[in-house]
Amino acid sequence: MRLTRYILFTVTCVIAVLAGVSHADDIADPASLKAEGRVAFTEGPAWHPSGNVYFSDIVNNRIMRRDRTGVIHVYRTPSGRSNGLLFDSQGRLLACEGGGLESNRRVTRTELDGTITVLADGFNGHKFNSPNDLTIDSQGRVYFTDPRYRDRSDMQIRDSSGEPIEGVYRIDGPGRVRQIIAHEVDRPNGICISPDEKYLYVADNVNDGPRGQGGNRKLWRFGLQDDGSVDRESRKLMFDWGTDRGPDGMAIDRDGRIYVAAGFNFPNLPRETATKYRAGIYVLADSGELLQFIPVPVDMITNCTFGGNDMKTLFITAGHKLWSLRTTAAGYHVFPSSN
Repeated sequence: MRLTRYILFTVTCVIAVLAGVSHADDIADPASLKAEGRVAFTEGPAWHPSGNVYFSDIVNNRIMRRDRTGVIHVYRTPSGRSNGLLFDSQGRLLACEGGGLESNRRVTRTELDGTITVLADGFNGHKFNSPNDLTIDSQGRVYFTDPRYRDRSDMQIRDSSGEPIEGVYRIDGPGRVRQIIAHEVDRPNGICISPDEKYLYVADNVNDGPRGQGGNRKLWRFGLQDDGSVDRESRKLMFDWGTDRGPDGMAIDRDGRIYVAAGFNFPNLPRETATKYRAGIYVLADSGELLQFIPVPVDMITNCTFGGNDMKTLFITAGHKLWSLRTTAAGYHVFPSSN
């Protein structure tokens, strides 16, 4: 009975979301979606040209590695309850460590010899909230989000009036940190940079309180300057998930289309509804237009990244699994170079 209900519910959801969306130029065939491995609560996938996919297992406090044969290994434990992962231009793994109050609440880099370098662990003498996701530009500058979900009792970074800040930061080198976005977003989560580096996209996702009580479930675009600063007045709304589950992690292809993990198949009341936007990947044009919705048949969908020899495989973390999906578009990465 539950399976029948799920199938009917999902079909109805997909029809609702896809209404008015053209399929003539679909970027991916949803039928090609397949599970690559089951672990626990997965997050932050990162592709390496060796054929390995790295991703966070937040529940078990470790970073996992799926090798080219499909076998899953433990890469690092403990991981500081890592979330977002990313490789820099030298092939070193960057990690947002911030999955709980007991975590390190920092951004690290695993050197090629396996040692850990702390890139940032606070701002102006105060600990970060919970570094969540990150991106990097061609200059090697790292941008990351610092939200706080659940217990907010020990948030240290505040404005002049004492209000806590869930901001976005830029790291110019170990210990060199700048706050580039503050109250322009409610709770930043996923983040990515456009291939031409003119825009910074930030997922704003307050998913632990009813939307009616305030809090965005939106994707914003900000103008990005040559020096890595953000024009805060340039904020543009790209997409709004209303009272449904909002945007989490995201990826971007070489043509500037954004692939956003969002939505629920079943409501998580009273915090999140499931009235229109179901669990899956929302492919958006750089104008914010919804180009395609790719359903993923599980809650909770968290993040995605491009990989594969031709960079046309989208790896998705959702539920307890790592998934993959073939696309017609090639993803954009600093490493391996997309040029």
